[in-house]
This record gives sequence, C-alpha cells and structure tokens, in this order.
Amino acid sequence: MEQYMVMAQELVTNFGVKFVTALAIFIIGRWVARMFSKGVTRLMDKNNVDTTLVRFVSNLIYFALLTVVILAALGQLGIQTTSFVAIIGAAGLAIGLALQGSLSNFASGVLLILFRPFKVDDLVDAGGALGVIQEISIFTTTLLTVDNKTVIVPNSKMTADNITNYTTAGKIRVDLVFGVGYSDDIDKTKSVIMDELTKHPKTMQDPAPFVGLVELADSSVNFAARPYCDPAHYWDVYFDLMESVKKRLDAEGLNIPFPQRDVHVYQHKVD
Repeated sequence: MEQYMVMAQELVTNFGVKFVTALAIFIIGRWVARMFSKGVTRLMDKNNVDTTLVRFVSNLIYFALLTVVILAALGQLGIQTTSFVAIIGAAGLAIGLALQGSLSNFASGVLLILFRPFKVDDLVDAGGALGVIQEISIFTTTLLTVDNKTVIVPNSKMTADNITNYTTAGKIRVDLVFGVGYSDDIDKTKSVIMDELTKHPKTMQDPAPFVGLVELADSSVNFAARPYCDPAHYWDVYFDLMESVKKRLDAEGLNIPFPQRDVHVYQHKVD
C-alpha cells in the first residue's frame, strides 16, 4: 500500500510540474502573441495601412501564434500533438479548397489596399464598371456609376484586368468632335470652337485646350476639340460645350451638316 502511495505522490508531483510548466507556457506565450500582434498593428498604422487590413492581419497573427502556444502547452503535458497538427492542416486545406474564390478576392483586396491603384472618391474604369470608388473592403470594391447605380465588384475581378484611374493626375481630357460644311471657313470655325472652350468656367488653361481638323468626312469637315478639366466636372463640361458650341456655330452662320442623299428619278416611256 505504501508503495502505491509513493507512486501516486511521484505521479502527482511529475504531473504538477508539467501542468505548471504548461500553464506558464500558455500564459507567457499568449502575452508574447498579444504583444507581437500589437507591435504589428502599430507598425502598419505608422505606414498608413488600411484599418480593415490592419485588424485582419493583427488578429490572424495573434490566433496563429496562440495556436502554436496551445500546441506547445499540450506537448508539455505529454499529449501527442502530431494528430492535432495533421487535423489542422487537413481542415485548412479543405477550407482553402471550399473558399478558393473568397481567398482569391481576399488576396486581391490586400493588393489593392497595399499598392493603392485607386482610393475612395477616385473615378476609375475597372472590373467592367466605370464609376467613383465608394468603399474598398477585403473582398469587394463598391463603385457609384455615372448614372447613380451602386456596383459591387469582387476584388479578384478588379485586379484581373487593366485599371484606368481618371483622378490620379488631377485632370482629365474631354474629347469632342464638331463637324461643319465643306463651304465653311476652317480658321473661323477653329476660332469659334476655341473661344467656347477657353471661356467655359470649368475648363483648364494649363494644359491649354486644343482644336484641330481631324477628318474630312463624307458630309462634313470634322474638328477635334480637346479641353481639360477636373475629373469631377467631366460631364458638366462635356454637356455644356456640346450645347454652347452648337449655339455659337449657328450664330456665326457655320452649318453643322447631316448626311444627305440625292435621289434622281428617271421616267421611261413605255410603249
């Protein structure tokens, strides 16, 4: 009986030491994981990384380190952790295969947030949509189109093709074409169009607007008008100039032609 008591005391003593050691590993390891996660958060905040990405990465690092700490504590207690690692690996693989589309969107979202090809309020053409960026999240990007529709685009689609950002340079060119008749004076037409471009309050003078003869078409002599403006004023400038140039050309006696066809009717006398 005394022998069993000694064995029980030794077992309790050994297990107690292992338990205390495992508990110390867990407590200290959790503290280290939390401090490391906070350090990464401060570093990312210092570099102006998006808040959503900061929180996600810091939580991911914390729970990954905490998993390692728990496995180390269990190993100290004598529990075989190899099976746990295998189960975690298999579960991660299964989740990855099931969520490969979402993971692709997540990876693309991280790239968009890190490299910033566009930001909120930028006018962009990307992912098959043209509009103003409203929100950039981990999985999707939200745009407001020019006709006031909200479009939510998966981030993987945003990065899969070219991204055209109309806002980055701070100015955008408005491409217009006006046609007059072949009998109208070319220099006068250019002067009239240029005058309308330069006096519009929302067109820029640097770069200066440009007017040039671009095409000798079937029914008209076409002039290219190229003013610059702030991207936010693009449609205002476009519609205003289309109207004002038309009125000015009419007032100056410069005709805007339209396709015409002469039809000749021949009468044949039938015997």
